[in-house]
Amino acid sequence: MLGTRSAPQGTRTRTAGDTAVGRGRHARRKGGRSPSGRFLLRAAVVTAGLTAVGAVLGLVRDQILAGYFGAGAETDAFLVAWTVPEFASTLLIEDAMALILVPAFSRALARRTGTLFGDPVRALVRTTLPRLVLTVAAVSALLVVLAPLLVSALAPGLPDPQLAVDCTRLTATCVLSFALAGYCSAALRAHGSFLPPAAIYVAYNVGIIGTTLVLREPLGVRSAAAGVAVGGVLMVLVQAPSLLRELRTRPTRGQEPRPAPEGDGRLLVLGMIAPVVVFALSRQSQILIERFLASPLPAGAISHLNYAQKVAQMPMILSLMLCTVSFPVVARALAAGEAEEARRRVERDLLLAAVVVLIGASTVVATAPQIVEILFQRGAFDRSDTAATAAVMRVYALGLLGQTMVGALVRCYFSAARPLWYPAAAMGAGLAATAVTGVVAAHLWGAAGIAGANAFGITLTAVMLLAGAHRQSVPVDVRRLGEGLLRLALAGVWAAGAGWLCAAVTGPPVLAVAVAAAVVTGVFLLFVACAAKAPAIPPLPRFPRGRTPHARTGRAASSAAEASPVGGDVPLGRGRRR
Repeated sequence: MLGTRSAPQGTRTRTAGDTAVGRGRHARRKGGRSPSGRFLLRAAVVTAGLTAVGAVLGLVRDQILAGYFGAGAETDAFLVAWTVPEFASTLLIEDAMALILVPAFSRALARRTGTLFGDPVRALVRTTLPRLVLTVAAVSALLVVLAPLLVSALAPGLPDPQLAVDCTRLTATCVLSFALAGYCSAALRAHGSFLPPAAIYVAYNVGIIGTTLVLREPLGVRSAAAGVAVGGVLMVLVQAPSLLRELRTRPTRGQEPRPAPEGDGRLLVLGMIAPVVVFALSRQSQILIERFLASPLPAGAISHLNYAQKVAQMPMILSLMLCTVSFPVVARALAAGEAEEARRRVERDLLLAAVVVLIGASTVVATAPQIVEILFQRGAFDRSDTAATAAVMRVYALGLLGQTMVGALVRCYFSAARPLWYPAAAMGAGLAATAVTGVVAAHLWGAAGIAGANAFGITLTAVMLLAGAHRQSVPVDVRRLGEGLLRLALAGVWAAGAGWLCAAVTGPPVLAVAVAAAVVTGVFLLFVACAAKAPAIPPLPRFPRGRTPHARTGRAASSAAEASPVGGDVPLGRGRRR
């Protein structure tokens, strides 16, 4: 099972850092594939499977919301309250928490000496967890008290602000539960345990769906907000037993304990976490800008933006899967001085992620009306809502490559022991571009204009991160990557056009989506294969033919993968934002 890991039988015991790098060297000498590559593929497959289940449940959740509450003022009020879990998810589960804690736990695992006394992993938990719980509990209580002010600041044009206040007070409880869930996820991923972190959005959506179905009659849309609180608790419960087992396991004895890197003892010092926190907040602030600009628009604009974004972002979630799984590998390689190994993995992941997201984005552009009709057009969600949501979805899809590149590249910047400020500055520039462009675009084109501003801002951030990549710890070839991404984007344009033509002449929506998706994939791959100077897309590693032996004592040593839903169904879907 994925979640139990060890060095292959017959190998000598090593420290975690030696194992992550040494296994690759051993495999290359033997002429075979690296066991770590096979392990990462298995981790990615398991994570992708559970993420897919979570995404399906997220769609069911959105369908329930659309069917019961439509896309009107009531749903708009809930989505304003939904801003709290969206921010909490990005900051406490996905971007910030993972980018800070996964490298920290990886370094602590590499310094284990085989004795429980003075175990750096347990010391890290004792140092960080109590402070985190106290801080986020205070923030959660403050949000409950200040909910009226928060709603008036986020969406001053709401017709029913009190409903949004009630929902916000319920969703504010997720700040504490999401922090605990994110902490468990980061620690388990650093240990190489993939199953519990990948299952958190399954548990989360089950909590929302169940609570909404049970409490819809007495509470209305407030039942969905209560479901957020229930789902957050379930996210912690599915991970806590596994983390406790990891912490109780006797560490593997290492030959040469590594000294603690400077700064590990000050993990929660402001100067250490500020770059990551500012980046995560800036990235998530795009949602604030969208809802602020959409609140004066006709009722339903916020809902159309939300439904469109949640569906359009699914290709991004899938594209970031491999990058998410390999993030700790890059951090371990850098800690071991293997910059070239980190560079190769990052470049491969970026190109593979671009292929996946562009095929998905092209399919969304080609079949947006049919997708929305299949998923949402029932109950209170009528044909006019389908048309408005599809138009917004197509515009959102234009920014998916930028979203993916930002999610992948930022892991390079934050893999080192001391995070850099450049990603936060690039994200701030993109946020400013979104705000300025959105003011004009919202006036001219409504919700579609706001989506266009979002796509422009995130693409600008991606370009800045790629342009500055040569100054980071992972020395990627910026020019080669840029040329490859441009050619892949051109292939996506041709594929989207071909898919749109096929969808237009195909009758039933389900058949239209299936035919268009097949045509988009075929045209995209054909264009890439035939184009001059086509970018080299490295293949995924193959599954091992036999089962790799695992032993409980080797868990910490052989782990080097993270499997966040990065994008998983960001509370309401971001699914990274799920």
